[in-house]
Amino acid sequence: MSTWKPDEAQLITSEEELRSIVEPPVPAIAAKGVPGIDPVSRRFIEAARLFFVATRGRDGGLDVSPRGDEGRAVIVFDDDKTIAFADRRGNRRVDSLRNLLLNPEIALLFTVPGASEVLRVRGTGRIVRSAPFFAELGDPALAVVVDVEDLFVHCGRALSRSGTWKPEIWPDRAGLPTGAELLRSQLDAIGFTG
Repeated sequence: MSTWKPDEAQLITSEEELRSIVEPPVPAIAAKGVPGIDPVSRRFIEAARLFFVATRGRDGGLDVSPRGDEGRAVIVFDDDKTIAFADRRGNRRVDSLRNLLLNPEIALLFTVPGASEVLRVRGTGRIVRSAPFFAELGDPALAVVVDVEDLFVHCGRALSRSGTWKPEIWPDRAGLPTGAELLRSQLDAIGFTG
């Protein structure tokens, strides 16, 4: 088991220090945010079945949650600046939705099985109770509409290095805890007895 000892670590405390180790990106990468959804990015978003949603709560705390669907997971509207996704019932904590009520900032990370690259989207979100487009999303109880401020493709090195799409190198599930075991351990950690 590893032990963290802050006094034994050399911390980076400025961008100057950071840039002494990591060179600035080439200009095409540095300026990669696109203010809207270009046609190729649209195709990628529409093919995504799994994506991650990041929001910020009242206390500034961050939340990242997975979203996904077998069918159409996201709608890209004709204005190429707006998208929508269904909010399906999960654990019913509604952390992301409660955060959006307080702070509309939202970021999404779209993945397509087999693709190494991911697409990052940043914007503002609104919770919608009903709208004509709900039928395209399988008639969810709620949806989130996002006004896209910018998007860009993120390099595929992390997914490639991790072997995310290579089942032959995935860890043996027999050694991993189940969802029930994870929940029980977390409830025990906070002393929940209900």
